[in-house]
Amino acid sequence: MQGVHQQQLDAFIDHLWLEDGLSKNTLDSYRADLSAFALWCQGKEKISLYEVTNAHIQQYLAVRFPLSKARSINRLIASLRRFYRHALREHLIQIDPTLHIEAPKLPRSLPKSLNEQEVEDLLKAPNINQPLGLRDRAMLELLYASGLRVSELVGIRVNEISTQDGIVRVTGKGSKTRLVPMGEEAADWIDKYMKSARPDLLQKRLCDALFVTNRADGMTRQAFWHIIKRYAQLAGIAKHISPHVLRHAFATHLLNHGADLRVVQMLLGHSDISTTQIYTHVARERLKQLHSIHHPRG
Repeated sequence: MQGVHQQQLDAFIDHLWLEDGLSKNTLDSYRADLSAFALWCQGKEKISLYEVTNAHIQQYLAVRFPLSKARSINRLIASLRRFYRHALREHLIQIDPTLHIEAPKLPRSLPKSLNEQEVEDLLKAPNINQPLGLRDRAMLELLYASGLRVSELVGIRVNEISTQDGIVRVTGKGSKTRLVPMGEEAADWIDKYMKSARPDLLQKRLCDALFVTNRADGMTRQAFWHIIKRYAQLAGIAKHISPHVLRHAFATHLLNHGADLRVVQMLLGHSDISTTQIYTHVARERLKQLHSIHHPRG
């Protein structure tokens, strides 16, 4: 693969890691799928990844179908879709060649989440007697209370949050803004952070980001990803965890406690209700477990 395309593939893998907190094995699978496709394009079709058409992808899938399981084909198509949608957003291509590509039908897998006790343990992991620990507690509380994406969380400015009203204005995908409630608990922790920890971290330096480092810079996605991993270890949580897992927990726990799916859609900032519907499966599984445990004929 030519160097420039390897760099773009690296940038795409980094994007997946930062946005979704995918595991190393999953990222390696994405990289392997895309690298194999790029080699096929260069060897057989003499084209780069950015010259691919829908017909090329159909031809490649025709080669791979007899040799691969349906789940592997599904993952390959998912890799291609995400790569080309990212390339489209970055203006590297003008047309998404994965449009109208059909994937084999598979049972929908449930998003990874935390139960309510695990969330409590995670939230209590930071040392709130230290400025950095109080900042981290406030970030975790807000993330869980509002179901934000990590990019939305670190992008919040001071003037976009009101602890008095319990509301935060966030900028999501497609530069769309929405108002999200945070609840009294998160608002209280944000208030404590802004009154004591944030001034201690800034030391009279200026920064308009809500969450700052001890260098007076805004928190980054990469830094917070490492922070949440560290607190998961301190809390004794063995599951793979990322900021996105708390977003899943937010949606799952809302539905478990009777929230309407449309409300959850609005809070998450999903443009399509079908994206949110996966959480109905999560809630349904939870109800099955409760029935099995508590019903005399479960």
